[in-house]
Amino acid sequence: MKSLLLALSGFCLLASTAHAQQLLLPTDNRALFDQPSSFFQFVDRDFEGAKTTPWEGGQFGFVRDPRRFGSRIAYARFHEGLDIKPLQRDAKGNPLDEVRAIADGIVAYSTVSPGLSNYGRYIVVKHDWNEGSFYSLYAHLAEPRVAVGQKVKAGTMLGVLGYTGSGIDQRRAHVHVELNLFLSRRFEAWHAASFATPNHHGVFNGLNLIGLDLQALYLAQKKNPAVTAAGAVRATESGYRVAVPGDAEMEIVKNYPWLLDGARPTGKPVSWEVTFSRWGLPLAVKTSNTPVSQPVVTWVKDAGIPHYTHTRGCVTGSGSTGKLTTEGLRFVKLVCGWF
Repeated sequence: MKSLLLALSGFCLLASTAHAQQLLLPTDNRALFDQPSSFFQFVDRDFEGAKTTPWEGGQFGFVRDPRRFGSRIAYARFHEGLDIKPLQRDAKGNPLDEVRAIADGIVAYSTVSPGLSNYGRYIVVKHDWNEGSFYSLYAHLAEPRVAVGQKVKAGTMLGVLGYTGSGIDQRRAHVHVELNLFLSRRFEAWHAASFATPNHHGVFNGLNLIGLDLQALYLAQKKNPAVTAAGAVRATESGYRVAVPGDAEMEIVKNYPWLLDGARPTGKPVSWEVTFSRWGLPLAVKTSNTPVSQPVVTWVKDAGIPHYTHTRGCVTGSGSTGKLTTEGLRFVKLVCGWF
């Protein structure tokens, strides 16, 4: 986290595209900056016979499901957003906090049914910045207060904090907030080919949104308001690279041209090489002259533990080599449009 913050604080986009994107926090809870234990909602943990409620599990990153590897403890489960605890409750213990838009935008999706995903009732807001469209997501709401297509300003009330969605009870009420890149307009076809279960959320299914490190972005912007979402992505530490056949659609580059390293090819390249963060956020794309018949791992960071535990199960192996798992191949196909 510290190294990412240092990188973010010194990162600037070209003046022609850089615009201040100072994000607001989504509730009145401001403790992120001075007392994070009062900001993040705890998780229930049962590890090696000890039951605890660490607030650290509400942070962004690999912060859940501890596993022991000799003398080392690593966290294998990734948490893609920030779980913010409520400041106000009524006499029955139900939260009262308003949840607000973190930036200007338009409501792209809202679901009122609490039982169709782990997110419960959630809202997605589209933010059209010069760096492409980013999408903030607000989950576990007690109720939404906006409609799809409604324009919102930073600070507009979107709903009331709650505890809808599986695995959350009243004492752990919180809003889960993310800031994401959009992966594919063909998501529904990919989902139908990949899963037997129905997709209730169209292209705004959480699988089609990949989160950047919003926690680090908030902290970086406090030091330097000029830091942008695209800058945050490009400054993220690399986790692994994958070569993909040149006929991949690469919608991600069309949506976010700043991901491309080098000039865009006039025709189909021999292959593409995509750099991902440990959790699968695309960080950079470049063309390659090395032919491949299907996506393959070309590099993976050695974290000293099995790759499966620090890549969300997308890469298997250990040391300096690795290969895509079935889940990893499926994910890369979605990101790159190779399906």
